[in-house]
This record gives sequence, structure tokens and C-alpha cells, in this order.
Amino acid sequence: MRIAFMGSPDIAVGVLKSLMEAGHEIVCVYSQPPRPAGRGQKLTPTPVHAFAEAQGLEVRTPKSLKKAPEQEAFAALDLDAAVVVAYGLILPQAILDAPRLGCLNMHASILPRWRGAAPIQRAIMAGDAETGVDAMLMDAGLDTGPVLASLRTPIGFDDTAGSVHDRLAALAAELAPRALAGLADGSLTPKPQPEEGITYAHKLGPEDQKVDFSKPAREVDCQIRGLSPFPGSWCWWTPPGAGEPVRLKLLGSRRSGRETSAPAGTVLDDRLLVACGDGGAVRITRLQKPGGKPLDAEIFLNGVPIPPDTVLS
Repeated sequence: MRIAFMGSPDIAVGVLKSLMEAGHEIVCVYSQPPRPAGRGQKLTPTPVHAFAEAQGLEVRTPKSLKKAPEQEAFAALDLDAAVVVAYGLILPQAILDAPRLGCLNMHASILPRWRGAAPIQRAIMAGDAETGVDAMLMDAGLDTGPVLASLRTPIGFDDTAGSVHDRLAALAAELAPRALAGLADGSLTPKPQPEEGITYAHKLGPEDQKVDFSKPAREVDCQIRGLSPFPGSWCWWTPPGAGEPVRLKLLGSRRSGRETSAPAGTVLDDRLLVACGDGGAVRITRLQKPGGKPLDAEIFLNGVPIPPDTVLS
């Protein structure tokens, strides 16, 4: 089939590869425009853009698809379908209507749960037991279209947003060619999403990152793992000999069965077990100090001990 692929981040690259391997003609790739990155603020293409160019594919990076010239250029591609994976732009109705079979979106959640921008992180932060990838026919709403096919994966007690992302990327690459084939031959029937269980994965902001140890241990643990490795959660910590507290980035944690009456935020042992507000505790397993590299807690503490009775806030 004649396909346009629309995606930007790493999670989308594997899907593009799988569609190419399935023999589809990738007529054009749409991605977010290059943006400044790194210390030199050099304009850097998205992972999808970079991969597509390396494959000799045409890449378009419009800032918007709302204007008539962009919509006419898209319609002129004479597509059978478009496949969309974390593209980052709203698709107007004219874009949705242009391909013969419509636009197929690979969404990283079990719809209608976690519609929106940050489904992987929000699922872990909420303590969900599983997540998945849904192949959805797009309509004008925010992730509201009917679902063609799904694949699932459990969320383990030690999973982070990074580890779940990698599994979902592999599932999306597996599911996309199957869903596209089923859409084309009619073997898969789009099913409307349930009316119950709708939640929204709002875009992550600074207010999501600060750890509040007065919350229950389960919530603290899910927040830390759900924001790892990016953007990362953080707390205040006063290093030995320092007068002012600094931000300590927390990148890994594990709930402990230990119960405590210590005030929330109190370090309970020499291996970073921290008291929480419900009398439970979490063990910080990976962290990063300002100007340093992310380190497993054992290595971090060898260089910078954080002794019992230290208070993190």
C-alpha cells in the first residue's frame, strides 16, 4: 500500500521499520521540525526524521497542517493510509479524510484509559497493573477513535517509564503491520471505545516532578519510576558540608515492607531507605546529584554517603 508515516520520537522508529519490512511503499514521512539541542543548540532532527533520511525517504516537517497548501500537498500523495505514532501535531479533518483507508494511530495505552500526551508515564504513576498499544482509527477527537487491535504488557514493580517505553515500542512495531493488513482486507473491524473508564494523560509539567514524601509509599514509588529516566523526579538534599540544599534527582525506587514512625523524608538506614507519610518506606535505587551522572545508589553512596536521620524534602 501507499503509506505516509507520521511520527517523531524513538518509539515511532521501530514502527516505520516494520512497515518498510512488510513491503509497504512509504511515500512520505512527516515529523516535527528540527529543534535546537545540546550545548551548542544545534538544530537536530527527530529520531524518525534522521532514520527516514538515512533510508532515502522524503521527509516533511511542517509546523502546522491547518493551512490549505499543506493539506493539498498531503492529499496529492494519493495515499491508501497514513500511520501515526506520537507525531505531535493535531491532524485536521482534511488530513484525516485524505487517505483511502484513513489514518491509523498506534497509541501507547489501553484506550479509553490515558488518552493524551503522556500515557506511559501516567499509567505507571497511577499504579496501573498493565498497559499496552492500541491500533486506533483516528477521528477529530483526542484519541477517541474506534480500536482495530491491541497488544498488552504488565507493569512490574521495578518497571520505569523507560523500560515500559521499550516494550511498547516493540509491541507497536509488531502490531502496526497486522492492523494495517486487517484494515485493508476487512478482517479487523473497528470497535468503538467504551464510554466508561476514560482518563487523560495530561502533558507532564514541573508540578509533577517534585517528590512529596508525606504521601503514601506506593504513590512516591510510582512517581519516581513513572518519571524515570525523563524528566526525572527530584527532592531537596543538603550534601555534607554544604550550606544550601540542592536538587537530588531520583531515578529509581522500590517499595519496602518496613514500617516506621519516623517523619516523612527521614533516611532510615545507610542504603537510602526513606520514610513516607503512611508509615511505609521506599528505597531509592538510582539517583543523580547536580552536575553528576545518574548512578545506582550503591555506587553513589560509596562516593557521597547519605547517613541515617538525613531528611529529604
